[in-house]
Amino acid sequence: MNRFIIADPTLCIGCHTCEAACSESHRLHGLPSAPRLRVMKDTNMSAPQTCRHCEEAPCALVCPVDAFCHVKGTVQLNTQLCISCKLCGIACSFGTISFFGSHPPYIPADVNCDRAPPAPPRSARTRPLLDWEPGTLDVAVKCDLCFSDENGPACIRTCPTKALSLFDNNDLDTVSRSRRKSALKLESPGALSVCDQQRIKK
Repeated sequence: MNRFIIADPTLCIGCHTCEAACSESHRLHGLPSAPRLRVMKDTNMSAPQTCRHCEEAPCALVCPVDAFCHVKGTVQLNTQLCISCKLCGIACSFGTISFFGSHPPYIPADVNCDRAPPAPPRSARTRPLLDWEPGTLDVAVKCDLCFSDENGPACIRTCPTKALSLFDNNDLDTVSRSRRKSALKLESPGALSVCDQQRIKK
């Protein structure tokens, strides 16, 4: 049974504190500093979007180098194995896998030598999943529930409005059951069929 983070859009104020905390927590543990969640906004509300740690994770199924594994109710990614094929980003149903590039320090972006063909020019920007840069390896990054941090997910600890919570399937079942019972109380008994009433009571 996997665990994952859920955001309450009625509490989120779109301050991006969760992204900053996520980035800093991973940087301190020697991991790519790209944030593992992304705050999405529309005209009325905002909420961070993060990995659901699917039990039958599509990202793990399509990875050709087995860089994903299930550990303690989470889907973990070994960035050392990533070959930047980006299949996991394409397969993810929630769009929560991003790619973070690292360029070797002190090496010019246009470096060439007489023993190899010249590097191609940088491609035009299209979208993050397709963009690339010569000399840069983009590795996949995704939420790992701050697996390396003994204090747990940094985003949950630092959210100023407590909009983020750690859930598992049992928690979702409890919330769903509670909402169905609340809906039944709002409806008059005659408005629902006997089958619907029995289904809600379950």
